[in-house]
Amino acid sequence: MRNVTYKNVHNRFRLNGVYLSKEDLIHVSYSLVKEGDEFEKSIGDFLLDWFDDKPYIDLQTSGTTGVPKVLRTVKQTMVNSALATGDFFELKPGDKALYCLPTRFIAGKMMLVRSFILGLDIDFVAPTSNPLERNETVYDFAAMVPLQAKNSIPELRNVKKLIIGGAQMSKELEKSLLKINTKVYETYGMTETMTHIAAKKIGEKAFTVLPRIKISQNDQKCLVIDAPRVAKEPIVTNDIVEVLNEKQFIFLGRIDNVVNSGGIKMLPEQIEEKLSNAISEKFFVGGIPDDLLGEKLVLVVEGPERDIDESIFDVLDKYEKPKKIFFVDKFSETDNGKIKRKEILATLQ
Repeated sequence: MRNVTYKNVHNRFRLNGVYLSKEDLIHVSYSLVKEGDEFEKSIGDFLLDWFDDKPYIDLQTSGTTGVPKVLRTVKQTMVNSALATGDFFELKPGDKALYCLPTRFIAGKMMLVRSFILGLDIDFVAPTSNPLERNETVYDFAAMVPLQAKNSIPELRNVKKLIIGGAQMSKELEKSLLKINTKVYETYGMTETMTHIAAKKIGEKAFTVLPRIKISQNDQKCLVIDAPRVAKEPIVTNDIVEVLNEKQFIFLGRIDNVVNSGGIKMLPEQIEEKLSNAISEKFFVGGIPDDLLGEKLVLVVEGPERDIDESIFDVLDKYEKPKKIFFVDKFSETDNGKIKRKEILATLQ
């Protein structure tokens, strides 16, 4: 199995219950591109790119580690990522999997690669906000974004193992997922690392890295990922972390979200964690320009304006208390559910 290359299709692979060889997959891909719905066309396009003669494929990054760009990727690195995921989550040939992510994102592409490399029996459905609706199939493995998981909680009884990524999970969602029997993991990764390089069970603080990955920090306390099987050079992220040991780290916040107010540097994500039990709506904290402080910390809440009991700030340190509260009718978000903090904050100045 360790000699698997990007040209392989596992003999246990099934797509919507039907065995397909490499040649069959190419034929089906042409049909999807020609006759399928939009989400099916994107699946067909990716598979045709995958099974062409080139050893590489071009991926669009999300901008997690900088400006969005096209990343030319050796296909074998995606195979290596699939194998690492299979090891970490103990996936076996013949396991039943659900594919419900948009193929334009790396997470969606990797679910397809895992399926024919690891020999999964995968069903694909439209990447809707509730992909398990009217679906009683029992799945061994599935991947979703937080919004899909939130809308699928009653149906998740039929999923044995679920990974969630693409955007940070809210505390409210985490509490709901802890009540069900499904093994749920939050993942950490980006396009540059061929999706996740670490995962943690919900309810736990520390992420554990996948096999053959090393982690460290730079001078700014940002995570540095050394994953030679999926990236030629170490990847320096914008994520401030606490490294516990060579295999585990705790995510603290993004360096580009840091608020410097009067010389006091604060991580919004840490403040948000403290407030998560007191605010039921979507919210975030951030900094806006201030003549005296340079930046002042503000709380931004989604929805109509309302009174907020200031006692909720008692859990915060002296400098962490927001100087002002803003209400925004509807947050701008990326396609995979990340709040566009900078864009929203710019409208408040």
